[in-house]
Amino acid sequence: MSNLQALGEHLIDIHSQHETLQLVDDAFQFQVIDALANTEANLEAYNLHLKEHKVLQKQLKQLQQFQAEAIKEHDYNSFLLNELVAANLKEGELEVLEEEYELLNNVEAIQLKLEQANALLSEEQAGVLTSLREVKVAFQKLASISNTYQDLLDRVTSSLIDLDDVLVDIERFEDKLDADPNRLEVVNAQLLTLNNLMQKHLVKSIEELIEIREALSKKVEATENADQDIVDKQEEIKALEKLLNTEAKNITDKRNKAIPELKKQLEALLTQLGMPNAQFNISLEASNTFLYNGKDNLNFLFSANKGGQFNVLKKAASGGELSRIMLAIKSILSKYVKLPSIMFDEIDTGVSGEISNKMADIMSQMSTKMQVFSITHLPQIAAKGNTHYKVYKEDVNEVTTTNLVKLNYDERVVELAQMLGGTQLSDSAIAHAKQLLN
Repeated sequence: MSNLQALGEHLIDIHSQHETLQLVDDAFQFQVIDALANTEANLEAYNLHLKEHKVLQKQLKQLQQFQAEAIKEHDYNSFLLNELVAANLKEGELEVLEEEYELLNNVEAIQLKLEQANALLSEEQAGVLTSLREVKVAFQKLASISNTYQDLLDRVTSSLIDLDDVLVDIERFEDKLDADPNRLEVVNAQLLTLNNLMQKHLVKSIEELIEIREALSKKVEATENADQDIVDKQEEIKALEKLLNTEAKNITDKRNKAIPELKKQLEALLTQLGMPNAQFNISLEASNTFLYNGKDNLNFLFSANKGGQFNVLKKAASGGELSRIMLAIKSILSKYVKLPSIMFDEIDTGVSGEISNKMADIMSQMSTKMQVFSITHLPQIAAKGNTHYKVYKEDVNEVTTTNLVKLNYDERVVELAQMLGGTQLSDSAIAHAKQLLN
């Protein structure tokens, strides 16, 4: 339904007494001036840049709000960041330090175990290697007697080789192993620092601390760069405002050029409609702000009587005068813009017979460029139509229904005569009706 309603507004313009109130609205008055000024392309470009201007203003406000909030936290964030940077965090570092700490902290116990292992393997009298060599000699003798023992000899030989390698590694570890209290203190301090940082930031790994460090770095950098970001945004807005001012001036110049022509045409049409002393005082005042349609404030003043003071339309014009002004404006608009089909709903309210005849002429002239409907009770207007429909109500089975019927020539004569003289038709009313139609 809403889509149909929106489409309908582009297809038909229903003008009733209520729509006459549009006359006192700035937007409608600008629409009339802009139609004569041919500002459509200018307004389109202006509105495009005005939307961009609003976006930039919103972005600037967000930057300023961010800066105000970030400044409060900047010192604390900088302290946290410096703390994490000083820790020189590396992925996997915690596990490496913990292993080194265990090694340094247990040097004596490790040394003792290595010495024991070395002795068990290499002791000349009861060492494992000495005994295993004796076993090897025994199996060599057995293997020389029978191949059955060759496999055992091979296995013993292999074990002897492995244990020799083990002894070499034990001796190497013994040589490398060295108690280093200073290094133990350094490692312990590093572990303490890392554990304190993890506890402080409520995390369980170095990798999570690195993520926090990167996030803090971005926050601190953004805060420190906020001044420049704001300046850059302000410069961007300033350049766009310069363009908007140029576009707004072009719109203003075109409007000022069109206003005298609009005033001339309006006053000429209103003279035809029985308002020979009608005058308009239309002027533009510069606005300090960017409005939706430029930088103009509009003064659209009217005086109906000679020597009368100019005032806004709603105070200076009566209901009948407003109807005639609206008709004149619609007539002018039809010359400059493609209007939809228009329906005048009793636009003749409050006007005399002669004036209604002039209004009918204007509507008839408009119908050469567009489709015009007029709902009227005045015969002078009804007679000017190319086609005449009668709308009436009747009660059928205690239900009121509204009917619409197209009238032929004879029916039009009767209807116009009734509009002129009532239901009792007279010869003069019939003759007058025919005269109106001809």
